[in-house]
Amino acid sequence: MEWIYVVVALVVVGLVAFWLLRARSGGASPTATPTPVAAPPAPAGLRDRLAKTRRALADRLGGVFNRSGFDVDFWSDIEDSLVAADVGVGAAGRAVEAVRNQNPENPGAVRSLLAGELVAQLADADRHLEVSGSPSVVLVVGVNGSGKTTTIAKLAQQLKTESRPVLLGAADTFRAAAADQLKTWAGRVGVDIVAGESGADPASVAYDSFHAAKARGAGVLIVDTAGRLHSKSNLMDELGKVARVLRREAGDIDEVLLVLDGTTGQNAIEQARVFTEAVGVTGIVLTKLDGTARGGVAIAVEQELEIPVKYIGVGEAVEDLIPFDPESFVDALLGT
Repeated sequence: MEWIYVVVALVVVGLVAFWLLRARSGGASPTATPTPVAAPPAPAGLRDRLAKTRRALADRLGGVFNRSGFDVDFWSDIEDSLVAADVGVGAAGRAVEAVRNQNPENPGAVRSLLAGELVAQLADADRHLEVSGSPSVVLVVGVNGSGKTTTIAKLAQQLKTESRPVLLGAADTFRAAAADQLKTWAGRVGVDIVAGESGADPASVAYDSFHAAKARGAGVLIVDTAGRLHSKSNLMDELGKVARVLRREAGDIDEVLLVLDGTTGQNAIEQARVFTEAVGVTGIVLTKLDGTARGGVAIAVEQELEIPVKYIGVGEAVEDLIPFDPESFVDALLGT
């Protein structure tokens, strides 16, 4: 029987030792060290989004800057490099001439001065989005395939985050799927939409949209229109009618935004010219600049027509519609 008492005593001693150790450690049980979670990658900057244009320019300019001496061919080739990136003959010529007259001492100075001259050509434009009406009216125009519908959705989302109630007007009644596409985007963004029947008078839909915006207390009405070929005069006349109805009902249109596909290069300038004559464009949105080596067209369009570029599209996400900032844009092009 004595061995039983010995076993019991050992068990008691063991339990006492266990509880003393727990008390000394504060009663906490050991825990595994958590595995660090990697932070999500930062969104690509504007330089990354304009990489195709910058690489094309860098390839051409790099060869020029590796030469010794600044002769006539040096300056001519810099100008040609800018023109190849669709900066425009006029803008490229003025910038290069201004840099040349400053007698830079080395290629680094040339690049820096060139960036400054291009920024200076874009410096005085008013780029803010005018939305001071009650409701404000933003008419969005452009040709098919330019990214007009997605631009409207991105703009609506941004305005909504600024606590501006938005209503969309689906005045593209020529394509059966156009209103459905805009309805889908309206649902994703969480804004109201007014749409007419397929084949209905677009000006009538614009009229209904404006009065619905007033009745519902919307801060901004964004009106979509059919993607018209700028060479079709009858379609441009119909677009002009939509603009006249909105101006009559609202007193004025706050913004007429022309959405241009940046990959079309210099052809975008002719589109802008015709649309301006038809509806009085107040601002330009250049899309798809992340997929082209012709991003310099932003400078060409503004210089040729004196219409400010207000936004650029550099991707599919909502945040990829960004306000146009000349310094950031030129820096992304030249890599200064």
